Amino acid sequence: MYHKEKSIQMKSSASALYNNLSVLRIAPRRLTYFTVVHANVVNMVSASWDILSDCHRQLQSKEPNVATSPSLIMQAAFCVLPSRNLLVVTSQKGIQMYESDGSIMVYWHALDVPETPTAQAVFARGIAAVWDNYICVGLCSCGILVFDVPSKGSNITLSEVLEAHKEPITDLAPECSGIKECIADLVSADDGGALCVWKSGEEFQLLNKIGGFDMTCSSVKLWKGTVVAGYGTGQIRLYEAVTGILHAEVNAHARWIYSLDIAPFSGLLLSAAEDSFVRVWHLTVTPESNSVEVTHLHVECVTDTQICGAKFCDGDGYAFAVTGYDLNEIIHYTQT
Repeated sequence: MYHKEKSIQMKSSASALYNNLSVLRIAPRRLTYFTVVHANVVNMVSASWDILSDCHRQLQSKEPNVATSPSLIMQAAFCVLPSRNLLVVTSQKGIQMYESDGSIMVYWHALDVPETPTAQAVFARGIAAVWDNYICVGLCSCGILVFDVPSKGSNITLSEVLEAHKEPITDLAPECSGIKECIADLVSADDGGALCVWKSGEEFQLLNKIGGFDMTCSSVKLWKGTVVAGYGTGQIRLYEAVTGILHAEVNAHARWIYSLDIAPFSGLLLSAAEDSFVRVWHLTVTPESNSVEVTHLHVECVTDTQICGAKFCDGDGYAFAVTGYDLNEIIHYTQT
């Protein structure tokens, strides 16, 4: 179903972080932007659709106008809003928002870092753009910051802090189907495996909390009212977002899942794990019978590689990209 294409080289390798790959398709210019985190650097690659030409940029997490050493970066992700695209970078010191090409930093939010070191690490992780003007970022302190983003300019404001989790946030995901009728439009996951389902607005509303089972939920997606969650057990669980009903449980991988992605137009699901395997599944949601079917379609093995990022490169799932710990390349696959 898929075959391996030419890989995209990076200036440095990928760190072993959850969801360590973000992709933004720039259709008018026939380009795809990729970001991968390495320690205190974000590797950015702008590649043509045929992967024959690319250009590189590296970003560091440094507090503006302060002479401090760069901090470890936890995640870099593109946020697509109706009026603009931003690149959001989270680290142990703060949250940076850039123009999507990484050229200009438009906003910096500092985290509350204690003056004296503590046993508890401080960091932000989990990034999602929600509907027209919100960007949400998760915290190690279990909260979720909600930023109100204007259609242009740098007047970004912190509008709300959501507090429903009891463990550090691992991942956030918006409703990706584009269906406005969906009641839930954000899901958050934490280190204890708990999932919180939210409805956005001037004040975000907690719709449902799905209990964890003391195993980290490392990656989560929300599609057509269905929560798709990947766990350290290698399992994928599918829940109805609003009621929390478990639709399916799939023993997808032999080791820790690091990344999930959904192609919203086709319902293809991508899963990647420490076991070196990347799998493609197909989801079928049937509202009339309130059921979800999961079909396994394809598998790729990246030999001797701890996979830490996997993303579709388009909304139909025609192509996907993969990163692995200590690899300085992005592996690219397309449908045959």
